[in-house]
Amino acid sequence: MTSLAQKLSTIVGAAFEALDLPHELGAVRVSDRPDLAQFQCNGAMAAAKLARKNPREVAQGVVDVLEDPLFISDNLSSLFYPILHNAKSGQKNANQAITMQAALFKTLEIAGPGFINFNVTDDFIAGHLSVVSGDDRLGIPQSANGETVVLDYGGMNVAKAMHVGHLRSLAIGDCLKRMMRVAGYDALGDIHMGDWGLQMGQIISAFEIAHPGWPYFDPGFEGDYPADAPFSYDELEEIYPRAAQGCKDDPERLDAARKATMELQDGRRGYLALWQHFIDLSLTDIKANIARLGVDFEIWNGEACVNYLIPEITADLAARGVTEDSEGAVVIPVVRPEDKKEMPPLLFKKSDGAATYGTTDVATIYDRIKTYPKIAKMIYETDLRQNLHFEQVFCAAEKAGYVDGIELKHIGHGTVNGPDGKPFKTREGKAMKFSDMVTAVMAKAEERLAEANLDETIGIEERGEIARMVAVATLKFTELSNQAHMDYIFDIDRMTQFEGKTGPYLLYQAVRIKSLLRKAEAQGFEAGETPHFVIGDEDRSLALLLTELPDHFEAAMKHYTPHVLCEYAYTLAQGFSSFYGNCHILSEENAGVRASRLALCALTYRQLEFVLNVLGIDIPERM
Repeated sequence: MTSLAQKLSTIVGAAFEALDLPHELGAVRVSDRPDLAQFQCNGAMAAAKLARKNPREVAQGVVDVLEDPLFISDNLSSLFYPILHNAKSGQKNANQAITMQAALFKTLEIAGPGFINFNVTDDFIAGHLSVVSGDDRLGIPQSANGETVVLDYGGMNVAKAMHVGHLRSLAIGDCLKRMMRVAGYDALGDIHMGDWGLQMGQIISAFEIAHPGWPYFDPGFEGDYPADAPFSYDELEEIYPRAAQGCKDDPERLDAARKATMELQDGRRGYLALWQHFIDLSLTDIKANIARLGVDFEIWNGEACVNYLIPEITADLAARGVTEDSEGAVVIPVVRPEDKKEMPPLLFKKSDGAATYGTTDVATIYDRIKTYPKIAKMIYETDLRQNLHFEQVFCAAEKAGYVDGIELKHIGHGTVNGPDGKPFKTREGKAMKFSDMVTAVMAKAEERLAEANLDETIGIEERGEIARMVAVATLKFTELSNQAHMDYIFDIDRMTQFEGKTGPYLLYQAVRIKSLLRKAEAQGFEAGETPHFVIGDEDRSLALLLTELPDHFEAAMKHYTPHVLCEYAYTLAQGFSSFYGNCHILSEENAGVRASRLALCALTYRQLEFVLNVLGIDIPERM
């Protein structure tokens, strides 16, 4: 199955081939001017040079082929569902060919310098939708066969409070993972926490100053360390910024932090036990926060998980001639002959022997390849400002020969800004905590629901769950509807509106359809298991929209752009709202038309439900 535009591309591509021109020039897309035509093909312009003809002359040749009934019958009969369902098996004749051709194109016109504009018949749209309705995948083909994709997102730092900026990576990474699974990949989310760098040494040394009598700091201690941390997560979260600032202000504190980092990475027993407390407390907080968004991970690793591999990889890279010494440090030159910009070498080991982000990221790539033999892609979703770092890491992995045939992709996101256009902060001037952000949006969602006069039969517990769904839809749709690399304004009042391009608006439309279908069932009206669509002037706009889903999913997959799906979902919701306002549905007296319109409603709901599920958004039963 494909979209209607892709199906038409097959037909028009075959017409180009009949003129000894490349099939791909027949690519068809939804028209930029729906007031002029439903679909358009611009391939005649590119074909003109090959054919040594004027573009309009090429376009006319394509139209002549498409207007030949026998061309359609001989080459593309499998695309004509409504005709073939009624045709006798194996029967082909001129009358049938003419009927089939007439069932496809309503108009075929050449416009401008050589654009081919055309409208298809309502019967052809109806036949296409009948097949889509019977397809569990809604026409979306499966492009993978279980190959592994690891998506690296989240990236929270241990011992540091999650903040509003983490929402972007969580929402985008989780959505990409869901998209990959629909496409047929075995997609795994890896949180890849920051748990092994200088910040760990800063915290350890700060605790040692504050609590020198703790057994973790006694090199001669041989007993068991406490099973529970002698501090709370709030204390851990509070000590980190003080420790970092102390290292900035005092060179001796910085030296102590570096020494503690080295000893931790070298396996000092007491430091490892203390570090494990950092991990345990942080994971409890992280899991509680992301659960509120309906996000989870399959791989709960941090940078430290590959520490044991570093000696092996260091020796391997040296043996391959990939690394170089540089003033006591170890670096990997990553400049490629085709590079037109300056590319500094990747710092693989510091002069004191400590690991860097480059060390652990290259080691992580190496580890994933060993762990997942069928791995096809590694996708990283982080702050846009890390783009140079990942370019260096990817070049280093390629130079080492670790990633032959494996796609490495960094998707960088912009910042979350306040109304002043600057990075979003609390009134205290700090980045808003993640938990505070979610709580604030939940409160606003409950306020909006109160304003919307919910059904009085909805109890307190259900109302709370609806508010949670609205809050999640608010946050995720806001993140995903913006292009990832762009900054955006965090405006809770605008984001929680039940109109406009917002998550709550999409939920409202989906719930409206669900309610309509329940009423239809209660009145004994049904679309039927294999609906027969009857498309007329009032239905055509929505029907055509419902043929487009595979195109938008394919574009989102190809470019790793969830905002494409958001745009389609919003357009579809608007299209349904217009359809609902202009058409009789339950009150329609013609049973066939009523059944067809209910089938359009059901298909609209399925598509909205599908897209929202890919975005990580659940639909309540009622609102």
